[in-house]
Amino acid sequence: MNSSLYNPLMANRFRGYLPVVVDVETGGFDAATDALLEIAAVTLRLDAEGRLLPAESLGEHVLPFEGANLDPKALAFNGIDPTHPLRMARTEKDALSSLFAPIRAAVKASGCKRAILVGHNAFFDLGFVNAAVARCEYKRNPFHPFSTFDTVTLSGMALGQTVLARAVSMAGIDWDPSQAHGAVYDAAKTAELFCWILNQWHDLGAPQPWREPGNAP
Repeated sequence: MNSSLYNPLMANRFRGYLPVVVDVETGGFDAATDALLEIAAVTLRLDAEGRLLPAESLGEHVLPFEGANLDPKALAFNGIDPTHPLRMARTEKDALSSLFAPIRAAVKASGCKRAILVGHNAFFDLGFVNAAVARCEYKRNPFHPFSTFDTVTLSGMALGQTVLARAVSMAGIDWDPSQAHGAVYDAAKTAELFCWILNQWHDLGAPQPWREPGNAP
Protein backbone atom coordinates (compact mmCIF):
# COMPACT_ATOMS: atom_id res chain seq x y z
CA MET A 1 0.00 0.00 0.00
CA ASN A 2 1.40 3.38 -1.07
CA SER A 3 0.39 5.67 1.80
CA SER A 4 1.69 8.74 -0.05
CA LEU A 5 -1.25 8.46 -2.45
CA TYR A 6 -3.78 9.27 0.23
CA ASN A 7 -4.78 12.77 1.25
CA PRO A 8 -6.05 13.08 4.85
CA LEU A 9 -8.52 15.72 3.64
CA MET A 10 -10.62 12.74 2.51
CA ALA A 11 -11.83 12.44 6.11
CA ASN A 12 -13.84 15.64 5.57
CA ARG A 13 -15.30 14.67 2.19
CA PHE A 14 -17.62 11.77 3.08
CA ARG A 15 -18.17 12.23 6.83
CA GLY A 16 -15.13 10.20 7.77
CA TYR A 17 -15.66 7.37 5.29
CA LEU A 18 -13.26 6.24 2.57
CA PRO A 19 -15.12 5.13 -0.57
CA VAL A 20 -13.84 1.79 -1.85
CA VAL A 21 -15.26 0.40 -5.08
CA VAL A 22 -16.05 -3.33 -4.93
CA ASP A 23 -17.16 -5.85 -7.54
CA VAL A 24 -17.87 -9.53 -6.99
CA GLU A 25 -18.41 -12.40 -9.40
CA THR A 26 -20.47 -15.24 -8.03
CA GLY A 27 -22.08 -18.61 -8.65
CA GLY A 28 -25.60 -17.17 -8.38
CA PHE A 29 -27.69 -14.42 -6.82
CA ASP A 30 -28.14 -15.67 -3.25
CA ALA A 31 -25.30 -14.54 -1.00
CA ALA A 32 -26.23 -17.12 1.64
CA THR A 33 -26.03 -20.17 -0.62
CA ASP A 34 -24.13 -19.27 -3.80
CA ALA A 35 -20.35 -19.20 -4.17
CA LEU A 36 -18.24 -16.07 -4.08
CA LEU A 37 -15.75 -16.64 -6.93
CA GLU A 38 -13.98 -13.30 -7.46
CA ILE A 39 -13.73 -10.11 -5.43
CA ALA A 40 -11.97 -6.91 -6.44
CA ALA A 41 -11.63 -3.50 -4.84
CA VAL A 42 -10.35 -0.08 -5.91
CA THR A 43 -9.45 2.41 -3.19
CA LEU A 44 -10.04 6.08 -3.97
CA ARG A 45 -8.10 9.20 -3.14
CA LEU A 46 -8.72 12.93 -3.03
CA ASP A 47 -6.26 15.25 -4.75
CA ALA A 48 -5.32 18.72 -3.52
CA GLU A 49 -8.13 20.29 -5.57
CA GLY A 50 -10.77 18.02 -4.12
CA ARG A 51 -11.15 15.80 -7.18
CA LEU A 52 -11.69 12.09 -6.66
CA LEU A 53 -9.32 9.61 -8.34
CA PRO A 54 -8.71 5.84 -8.30
CA ALA A 55 -5.74 4.95 -6.10
CA GLU A 56 -4.96 1.23 -5.86
CA SER A 57 -6.55 -1.89 -7.36
CA LEU A 58 -6.85 -5.20 -5.52
CA GLY A 59 -8.27 -8.53 -6.60
CA GLU A 60 -8.67 -12.13 -5.46
CA HIS A 61 -9.93 -15.38 -6.99
CA VAL A 62 -11.92 -17.27 -4.39
CA LEU A 63 -12.52 -20.97 -3.80
CA PRO A 64 -16.21 -21.87 -3.40
CA PHE A 65 -17.02 -22.48 0.26
CA GLU A 66 -17.97 -26.00 1.28
CA GLY A 67 -21.47 -26.79 0.04
CA ALA A 68 -21.71 -23.66 -2.11
CA ASN A 69 -24.17 -23.60 -4.97
CA LEU A 70 -22.80 -23.03 -8.48
CA ASP A 71 -25.53 -22.08 -10.91
CA PRO A 72 -24.51 -23.08 -14.49
CA LYS A 73 -26.29 -19.99 -15.85
CA ALA A 74 -24.24 -17.71 -13.61
CA LEU A 75 -20.99 -19.42 -14.63
CA ALA A 76 -21.93 -19.12 -18.33
CA PHE A 77 -22.58 -15.41 -17.80
CA ASN A 78 -19.31 -14.56 -16.05
CA GLY A 79 -17.18 -17.17 -17.87
CA ILE A 80 -15.59 -18.50 -14.68
CA ASP A 81 -14.47 -22.11 -14.39
CA PRO A 82 -14.15 -22.61 -10.60
CA THR A 83 -12.03 -25.74 -11.11
CA HIS A 84 -9.49 -24.21 -13.50
CA PRO A 85 -5.99 -24.94 -12.13
CA LEU A 86 -4.62 -21.52 -13.17
CA ARG A 87 -7.16 -19.54 -11.15
CA MET A 88 -4.81 -19.60 -8.12
CA ALA A 89 -7.92 -19.24 -5.97
CA ARG A 90 -7.78 -18.84 -2.20
CA THR A 91 -10.19 -19.68 0.59
CA GLU A 92 -12.69 -16.99 1.49
CA LYS A 93 -10.84 -16.23 4.73
CA ASP A 94 -7.46 -15.87 3.03
CA ALA A 95 -8.94 -13.80 0.18
CA LEU A 96 -10.69 -11.45 2.60
CA SER A 97 -7.55 -11.09 4.73
CA SER A 98 -5.47 -10.21 1.66
CA LEU A 99 -8.04 -7.71 0.42
CA PHE A 100 -9.00 -6.09 3.70
CA ALA A 101 -5.50 -5.39 5.04
CA PRO A 102 -4.58 -2.75 2.40
CA ILE A 103 -8.09 -1.28 2.60
CA ARG A 104 -7.70 -0.77 6.35
CA ALA A 105 -4.29 0.81 5.69
CA ALA A 106 -5.82 3.15 3.10
CA VAL A 107 -8.56 4.12 5.56
CA LYS A 108 -5.91 5.01 8.14
CA ALA A 109 -3.71 6.91 5.64
CA SER A 110 -6.74 8.94 4.53
CA GLY A 111 -7.60 9.94 8.07
CA CYS A 112 -10.92 8.13 7.82
CA LYS A 113 -12.69 5.96 10.35
CA ARG A 114 -14.11 3.30 8.06
CA ALA A 115 -14.55 2.25 4.42
CA ILE A 116 -17.87 2.56 2.64
CA LEU A 117 -18.61 0.26 -0.29
CA VAL A 118 -19.23 1.74 -3.72
CA GLY A 119 -20.80 -0.61 -6.23
CA HIS A 120 -22.99 -0.92 -9.29
CA ASN A 121 -26.04 -2.42 -7.56
CA ALA A 122 -24.05 -2.05 -4.37
CA PHE A 123 -26.47 -4.07 -2.24
CA PHE A 124 -25.49 -7.17 -4.23
CA ASP A 125 -21.75 -6.76 -3.68
CA LEU A 126 -22.14 -5.84 -0.01
CA GLY A 127 -24.43 -8.81 0.53
CA PHE A 128 -21.78 -11.24 -0.71
CA VAL A 129 -19.04 -9.49 1.27
CA ASN A 130 -21.10 -9.62 4.46
CA ALA A 131 -22.04 -13.27 3.89
CA ALA A 132 -18.39 -14.27 3.41
CA VAL A 133 -17.37 -12.28 6.49
CA ALA A 134 -20.03 -14.09 8.54
CA ARG A 135 -19.01 -17.54 7.25
CA CYS A 136 -15.37 -16.88 8.12
CA GLU A 137 -16.20 -15.15 11.42
CA TYR A 138 -13.89 -12.40 10.20
CA LYS A 139 -13.42 -9.78 12.92
CA ARG A 140 -11.83 -6.84 11.07
CA ASN A 141 -14.19 -6.02 8.22
CA PRO A 142 -13.33 -2.44 7.20
CA PHE A 143 -16.69 -1.77 5.53
CA HIS A 144 -19.79 -0.15 6.96
CA PRO A 145 -22.25 -3.05 7.42
CA PHE A 146 -25.15 -1.53 5.46
CA SER A 147 -24.44 1.94 4.05
CA THR A 148 -23.24 2.14 0.43
CA PHE A 149 -22.82 4.47 -2.54
CA ASP A 150 -24.63 3.01 -5.56
CA THR A 151 -23.47 3.99 -9.05
CA VAL A 152 -26.75 2.75 -10.54
CA THR A 153 -28.57 5.60 -8.79
CA LEU A 154 -25.83 8.11 -9.55
CA SER A 155 -25.65 7.07 -13.22
CA GLY A 156 -29.41 7.29 -13.58
CA MET A 157 -29.31 10.82 -12.19
CA ALA A 158 -26.26 12.07 -14.07
CA LEU A 159 -26.40 10.14 -17.35
CA GLY A 160 -29.88 8.67 -17.71
CA GLN A 161 -28.36 5.17 -17.79
CA THR A 162 -28.41 2.34 -15.25
CA VAL A 163 -26.49 -0.40 -17.10
CA LEU A 164 -22.77 -0.15 -16.28
CA ALA A 165 -21.52 -0.51 -19.87
CA ARG A 166 -23.92 2.15 -21.14
CA ALA A 167 -23.21 4.56 -18.31
CA VAL A 168 -19.44 4.18 -18.74
CA SER A 169 -19.71 4.77 -22.48
CA MET A 170 -22.00 7.78 -21.96
CA ALA A 171 -19.35 9.28 -19.68
CA GLY A 172 -16.71 8.88 -22.41
CA ILE A 173 -14.84 6.13 -20.57
CA ASP A 174 -13.42 3.24 -22.62
CA TRP A 175 -15.30 -0.05 -22.29
CA ASP A 176 -14.03 -3.43 -23.53
CA PRO A 177 -16.86 -6.01 -23.64
CA SER A 178 -14.33 -8.84 -23.80
CA GLN A 179 -13.11 -7.98 -20.29
CA ALA A 180 -16.52 -7.32 -18.76
CA HIS A 181 -17.80 -9.53 -15.94
CA GLY A 182 -14.33 -9.91 -14.49
CA ALA A 183 -14.26 -8.45 -10.99
CA VAL A 184 -11.02 -6.49 -11.43
CA TYR A 185 -12.15 -4.92 -14.72
CA ASP A 186 -15.67 -4.10 -13.58
CA ALA A 187 -14.41 -2.60 -10.31
CA ALA A 188 -11.94 -0.42 -12.22
CA LYS A 189 -14.64 0.86 -14.57
CA THR A 190 -17.10 1.43 -11.74
CA ALA A 191 -14.38 3.43 -9.95
CA GLU A 192 -13.79 5.58 -13.03
CA LEU A 193 -17.52 6.15 -13.38
CA PHE A 194 -18.01 7.07 -9.73
CA CYS A 195 -15.09 9.51 -9.86
CA TRP A 196 -16.35 11.02 -13.12
CA ILE A 197 -19.81 11.71 -11.68
CA LEU A 198 -18.49 13.12 -8.39
CA ASN A 199 -15.96 15.29 -10.23
CA GLN A 200 -18.65 16.68 -12.53
CA TRP A 201 -20.51 17.75 -9.40
CA HIS A 202 -17.29 19.24 -8.02
CA ASP A 203 -16.60 21.18 -11.23
CA LEU A 204 -20.11 22.66 -11.20
CA GLY A 205 -19.21 24.51 -8.00
CA ALA A 206 -20.73 22.14 -5.47
CA PRO A 207 -20.06 22.64 -1.74
CA GLN A 208 -16.58 21.55 -0.77
CA PRO A 209 -16.77 20.00 2.70
CA TRP A 210 -13.25 18.66 2.35
CA ARG A 211 -11.98 22.26 2.77
CA GLU A 212 -13.69 22.68 6.15
CA PRO A 213 -11.56 21.64 9.14
CA GLY A 214 -13.38 19.46 11.62
CA ASN A 215 -16.21 18.57 9.25
CA ALA A 216 -15.77 14.83 9.80
CA PRO A 217 -17.13 13.63 13.17
